[in-house]
Amino acid sequence: MSEKGLVRGTPTDNSQIQLVTITPQLLAENQSPALNAAVPQDLLSYQPGPYRIGPGDSLYITVWDHPELTSPAGTQQQTAANGRLVRSDGTLFYPYVGSIKVGGMTIEEVRQTIQSKLAKYVTKPQVDVSIVGYNSQHVMFQGAFMKTDPQSITSVPLTLAQALGTATINPDQANMSGLVLNRDGRNYHLDLASLYDNRGLAKDIYLKSGDRLLLAYNDSEEVYVMGEVMRPQAVTFRTLPYITLTQALGRVGGLNPITSNGKAVYVVRGANDIENAPAKVFHLDARSPSAFALADDFKLKPGDVVFVGAAGITRWNRFLSQLLPAATLVSSAAAANYSASH
Repeated sequence: MSEKGLVRGTPTDNSQIQLVTITPQLLAENQSPALNAAVPQDLLSYQPGPYRIGPGDSLYITVWDHPELTSPAGTQQQTAANGRLVRSDGTLFYPYVGSIKVGGMTIEEVRQTIQSKLAKYVTKPQVDVSIVGYNSQHVMFQGAFMKTDPQSITSVPLTLAQALGTATINPDQANMSGLVLNRDGRNYHLDLASLYDNRGLAKDIYLKSGDRLLLAYNDSEEVYVMGEVMRPQAVTFRTLPYITLTQALGRVGGLNPITSNGKAVYVVRGANDIENAPAKVFHLDARSPSAFALADDFKLKPGDVVFVGAAGITRWNRFLSQLLPAATLVSSAAAANYSASH
């Protein structure tokens, strides 16, 4: 939510607080921008070329009508047992051909090279080359994935959607707006909620060797729900870069129907930076049915403190002066815990 217009609220007696009533007008003025599905053009424009062989790859070379060249370990052996390993210097050895440099070549280039050299010893050799082990090019994974094993780049281009599907995002720990693709020393910040819109942009982003995907954890992306609710707790952001006030209250079981005061629902923002700017306290009167619609459109930010007051509270300034220190303590403690753990 944009901060524009939020300071228009009437200050209370405590100069550290600015009280703002949540109204349709406020929400209309401070709508969060639509999820930005824009992806840097250089990511979208990258198109993988033919696979280039590298050290660690294993090639299976077939010379038709010459099983002694094709399967020196015996035709009864598995294909991998007859593979030719590309050495660390990019070379491999093949009978009659000797040591040849294949690193950086395509499959077709290797096939033509071997066929040309074998022609000195075999009449019109028919050569076929395939890769039976892809071990030279990888994409790396870090963060909130279920599987962080490197994924191999193969002759079939690897898309971001495929890579994420294999790595499996941990939905309880991942910050879905915190995906970073590191490529050639540059970080691309991507929002998964935007990538998987109706256009399915994730399938159009191709990965290349050396890419790193880092998915942030959501342990620092929390809203703290306190007061007269059923289960006071910290609520994490999951699938979107924001959660609404309705969602946060729903996750804690809603307002306590016996002890809560439906008129006293507050969102405290900026309590942990009160020395630099006044904290903003947004107030929602949740007694009317229209309040549910307002709460559903009010987007919370990480670090917000949601407080539901007890029944019988009538003195606004006194209540706010008590609420701010509690919210400041929660936000500051959470920030300190996050800093200590990182």
